[in-house]
Amino acid sequence: MAAMDFVFMLTRNDATVENGLELVETARPLGLKHIGFKDVGAEPSQLRRLTEAIRTAGAAAWMEVVSTSREDELRSIALARALGVDWLMGGVHVEEGMRILAGSATRYLPFAGKPLGHPTRLGGSAAEVEAHCRAFAAIGCAGVDILAYRATEAEPLDLVAACRRGLSGTGTVVVAGSVNSAERIRAIRAVGADAFTVGTAAIEASYAPGAGPLEAQLRAVLEDCRAAG
Repeated sequence: MAAMDFVFMLTRNDATVENGLELVETARPLGLKHIGFKDVGAEPSQLRRLTEAIRTAGAAAWMEVVSTSREDELRSIALARALGVDWLMGGVHVEEGMRILAGSATRYLPFAGKPLGHPTRLGGSAAEVEAHCRAFAAIGCAGVDILAYRATEAEPLDLVAACRRGLSGTGTVVVAGSVNSAERIRAIRAVGADAFTVGTAAIEASYAPGAGPLEAQLRAVLEDCRAAG
């Protein structure tokens, strides 16, 4: 398995923050490889500026779809294609999303399970998540976005392991939401996660209490990510 990856999300409480451009500049000295945002909380013009700033900082651009209606979700997927983001996470209308992204370089990681509401919670059993991942792999998705620590019906690590099984050893498993400690990073790595996202915990300086503001928080996440292997 390749080294664990960390995606810094310019988000708080499942929405893109207003000062995202400033946060990209704060993070730039750390050489982060992956920086992302959500499809809510900012206008498309702001998301375009964020995408450009992320690329200028030398990172891959990620976007996560958390819109709750089919129409808004598909509109956001079309926006992701227009922005040219490297990775698109989220969404549940997977076949339609794949059609929108066809021919683009954007890699798609839809939600497995049953995401509900905003901020998003996750329903569904491990068996259902595994079946979703098999279906995703069959139609050419790059992997899966699993809200493991937002689960309402299953144990988080069971869901991550189900994703790994469902993707049959191929594809990227990204754990998004509430990965807020070294213990959780180690745990998801042990059952097959390839990457995870951190947003609110870093921005609010709660990931490493007492360590300092954002740059110190991101350094702590990076250290824990490297330690996880």
